[in-house]
Amino acid sequence: MTPPAASPAPQPPVDATSIAYLGPEATFTQEALLSQPDLAALKATAMPTISDVLAATAGGMVDLGFVPIENAIEGTVTVTLDTLAFEADLLIQREVVIDVSLNLLGLPSAELGDIERVSSYQVATAQCRNFLLNQLPGARTEAANSTAEAARMVAEGGDPTMAAIGTALAAEVYGLKVLASEIEDHPDNQTRFVVVAPRGVPAPTGHDKTSILIFQRADRPGSLLSILQEFAARAINLTKLESRPTKKGLGDYCFIIDLEGHIADELVADCLRDLKSTQAEVKFLGSYPAAGENGHQVRRDAEASWRKADEWVRDLRGQVQG
Repeated sequence: MTPPAASPAPQPPVDATSIAYLGPEATFTQEALLSQPDLAALKATAMPTISDVLAATAGGMVDLGFVPIENAIEGTVTVTLDTLAFEADLLIQREVVIDVSLNLLGLPSAELGDIERVSSYQVATAQCRNFLLNQLPGARTEAANSTAEAARMVAEGGDPTMAAIGTALAAEVYGLKVLASEIEDHPDNQTRFVVVAPRGVPAPTGHDKTSILIFQRADRPGSLLSILQEFAARAINLTKLESRPTKKGLGDYCFIIDLEGHIADELVADCLRDLKSTQAEVKFLGSYPAAGENGHQVRRDAEASWRKADEWVRDLRGQVQG
């Protein structure tokens, strides 16, 4: 069987003209979106929450949605993952990974020692625990729907004792001062974003990722091992494995898995076929171009070995007398 042709570069669906993202203006989500020239050329609509972005995409108000799904420090953005897993029928089209640098923003008249309240998106606040503990031990933290919304609230509130954690761009947009820069606890801070659409699987590029959701048929010893063995047997590398509650009862969990490869790859297709036949349910969340450098020689070698083995088995079966 001839392997699928690789596309030269990720592209949005040909009929896509609009995209929604977590706003308001100057969020990290907007920065990540603008890093992709083809996405930046679409008509963009800022939404107040991640749930709003995904609902608008699933409901056909926009062609694409763009949301954060994972941070290197804080892990999964659960509202994104849970909505894709349990609520919306959307497929991931692409992932985008950007470096994240967080700043403490205040009014032009404010000084660091004046700050008594700090507002931001909860995931961003959690990435700055050490700074807040050491530099602003008495400050109260408050949740906002996004880093940019927090910056806008500080600008509109006019209170010099209130600050926001956000982007340097937000300081420019909302007329704020950077009171402290690079306040994240770890220097190698990155956030992963995904493009989602109601339909369509991008063509394989040779550097792809597939995301699935697996519900166990039975909660028994070794059930997770039996799932993982399907990937190990085919030398498919897993880049993410996470359990999430199914919302059906205490102790009832499912597994979110990201793996290297594309549904068009024979190895991946064979693996998902076997999982679908042995597990209660497998939800396909998408095969899409992966971010980062190519480094999949192991996967390519494994697929070549599988094809040779498949040809050997077919040859043997062809000798069976009718």
